Amino acid sequence: MNETVTPMMAQYLDIKAQYPDALLFYRMGDFYELFFDDAVAAAAALDIALTKRGKHLGNDISMCGVPYHAAEGYLLTLIRKGFRVAIAEQLENPAEAKKRGAKSVVRRDVVRLVTPGTLTEDSLLQARHHNYLAAWAEVRDAGALAWVDISTGEVRVMPLSRARLMPELARLAPREVILPDTAGPELAALVTDLGAAPTPLSRASFDSTSAEKRLCGLYAVTTLDGFGTFSRAELSALGAMVDYLDITQRGNLPLLRPPVREAAEQLVQIDAATRRNLELTSSMTGGRDGSLLAAIDRTVTAAGARLLERRLSSPSRQLDVIRDRHAGVQFLQEQSRLRDDLREALRRVPDMDRALSRLALDRGGPRDMAAIRNGLAAAEQIAQMMTPDAPGLLQTAAAQLTGNDALLAVLETVLIAEPPMLARDGGFIAEGHDPELDDARRLRDEGRGVIAAMQADYAAKAGVSSLKIKHNNVLGYFIETTATHAERMLAPPLSETFIHRQTTANQVRFTTVELSDLETRILNAGGRALEIEKRHYDALKAHIMEHSGPVGQAARGLAEIDLAAAFADLAVQEDWCAPVMEDSRAFEVTAGRHPVVERALRRDGVPFVANDCTLTGATGAAIWLLTGPNMAGKSTFLRQNALIAILAQAGSYVPATAAHIGIVSQVFSRVGASDDLARGRSTFMVEMVETAAILNQADDRALVILDEIGRGTATYDGLSIAWAVMEHLHDVNRCRALFATHYHEMTALAGRLDGVENATVSVREWDGDVIFLHEVKRGAADRSYGVQVAKLAGLPDVVVTRARAVLDALESGERDSGARPKALIDDLPLFSAVQTPPPAKATPSKLDARMSGVLPDDLTPKQALALIYELKELTAKS
Repeated sequence: MNETVTPMMAQYLDIKAQYPDALLFYRMGDFYELFFDDAVAAAAALDIALTKRGKHLGNDISMCGVPYHAAEGYLLTLIRKGFRVAIAEQLENPAEAKKRGAKSVVRRDVVRLVTPGTLTEDSLLQARHHNYLAAWAEVRDAGALAWVDISTGEVRVMPLSRARLMPELARLAPREVILPDTAGPELAALVTDLGAAPTPLSRASFDSTSAEKRLCGLYAVTTLDGFGTFSRAELSALGAMVDYLDITQRGNLPLLRPPVREAAEQLVQIDAATRRNLELTSSMTGGRDGSLLAAIDRTVTAAGARLLERRLSSPSRQLDVIRDRHAGVQFLQEQSRLRDDLREALRRVPDMDRALSRLALDRGGPRDMAAIRNGLAAAEQIAQMMTPDAPGLLQTAAAQLTGNDALLAVLETVLIAEPPMLARDGGFIAEGHDPELDDARRLRDEGRGVIAAMQADYAAKAGVSSLKIKHNNVLGYFIETTATHAERMLAPPLSETFIHRQTTANQVRFTTVELSDLETRILNAGGRALEIEKRHYDALKAHIMEHSGPVGQAARGLAEIDLAAAFADLAVQEDWCAPVMEDSRAFEVTAGRHPVVERALRRDGVPFVANDCTLTGATGAAIWLLTGPNMAGKSTFLRQNALIAILAQAGSYVPATAAHIGIVSQVFSRVGASDDLARGRSTFMVEMVETAAILNQADDRALVILDEIGRGTATYDGLSIAWAVMEHLHDVNRCRALFATHYHEMTALAGRLDGVENATVSVREWDGDVIFLHEVKRGAADRSYGVQVAKLAGLPDVVVTRARAVLDALESGERDSGARPKALIDDLPLFSAVQTPPPAKATPSKLDARMSGVLPDDLTPKQALALIYELKELTAKS
């Protein structure tokens, strides 16, 4: 059977063929509709009804749809579930289509491809996080990574080797990464492991010569020399990224700032495993709560929060930059009144960067214009607050806030205080700005009043008090009077004004030129008002775009001031100190604390035990070998010192009484146990891979924290590995390190290696139980207290008792005969765990017996005093 494909379905299939890897949102009136497999996938992902619409090749056509006015929420769900969406809009109204023929289909085409890295709408973004799109390119074995946040326009590029690609992607946490289609599945899998969506692009998009021309065209320059010197690989990455934006935005490129070249040697290198272990910007569970970022974020603007995340992810290695940032924090810490005033003013600052980006992409509205107006007004106020004695960083930021007076004056004059979100809603141009618009609005909103005034005027002119102006669907507006009075109006001179239209049984109807004109204007007033406002909107948008550079600078200046004030507020509220920074190998922390753990303990009313850490070693290694039981706080101590270094070089004060830190070039962390079964890696394998990365990369300015190396394998294997790792760190890497272990045999290394010192976390034993003091002191632990910790965890008493017996036998055998544990295990009685009786319950004392029946809440003061005398007497007798 021959089946004819309808024109509409033919159009759909033609558009869909151009975007096979995306769901096609096909606009039909007030809905976006999806068909065939797209409908099946979308209905399942969105949990909406799947229906049918006609047949194709003899099969039912699956269909589902979402309202266009609520599409953003559905888009967010689809993007989070890994889909890409092509938006096909109607490019003409149905009336225009019918002019080409009764069966003509409304012209449609894709206006935008929605992908994870190209989002701009507030509802699709997190205000306090960047949404990066990255591109990786290689040209003759030289690599480069470019990235952009199109919601703010920031563009950056960095030359790097393939080996450094994953650590840099972990730093940026992009939502989408563009790769050459020849990159191979392994690289795409690594990108996916980091939580980003890999997007292959043809090699033509990465051509560096074409890329240079593409970039020159984007920035309207003849050469890129004004922006810096870029390698062929950097141009390739930037060009591929811009080409992809051109594809997804259908030629409507976002407002992009000139590219800034970042240098890896200017930033602290932190690999993906270390970021995960230290929970810098997200916790182990993947959320923000529990991370360092959540614990220290005191910013009050979205742009300030994004800047904080960047600084925390990319601490600086430039001493002058770090000191400038600390000077800004110190100034605002000391100027408490100024700090509070600045923070109060900053709370009223909207997100100008993202408002500017939406306007540039034609996805904005009057509310975005108001955001820029309000932001510039706040910027002027904040600039006036800044005192002349402020340090250089704050002075530079304050200077960026001014110079937008002309634009601000226009926006304040033209826009109302609280405009609507969309231009099509109208009503955002202030009254009095445009007389023509005011007239159209008056007719639209006060038509009846205008007609009533005209009726009174005509009644007086005709001398007919009963004259009325009426309306019906046939005649529109008309003047009506009785036949008796109509005779006067039919005769000169009134007949020159009143034009006869219709005579009925009892009434005569007239019109006038003025009334006909007024009717036309009333009927068109609403549309005309919207048309005039749209004209003003376009003019305002063009005016804002002309000033986009200074507006963007003001946004960056506000973010800088917000972050400095936030760090100062944090220092005051949490009693943090200014670190002394210098270009040396020093690392001395007095009474250091872990900011996340301290915050959690404070909620429970428990104080945090602060500890010192001194990693001395002017020319060689400086390593603390830390021993002590589980649960004593070794991992917390390790992490807190790494976090203190990162915070200091990010520009913050640090959680300590004092800190003296030489520039740290790299931070490495191997803490905790995890596996990677999807890639065939056991817990021990993951541990060894991460340890190998540290030993192969750490330089003499690195800070390394290692916890329980070798615990994932047999005891002697693990001890051997841990021993060799410690020697390598000392002899080869020559770095500053904290090395926690349960292998007490390793404490002997402190006597053999000059740069190694023993330290331990203090505990106390009481009645067979262990009490954690959480104090770190010099020296080695005498035992691991593993059995006591197991008892605290709730192991059955019979198991704990058996474990003590086995431990005593093992330790006694090794002391007395030097026997290996295997030989001792052979000597242990078989099934002793079953035969070992539980410990006998102690007979309660008279004091215990007396106290067991006492309910303190029920005692009166007199009874309580009597009980004290009674207990004292019992104690004396015992």
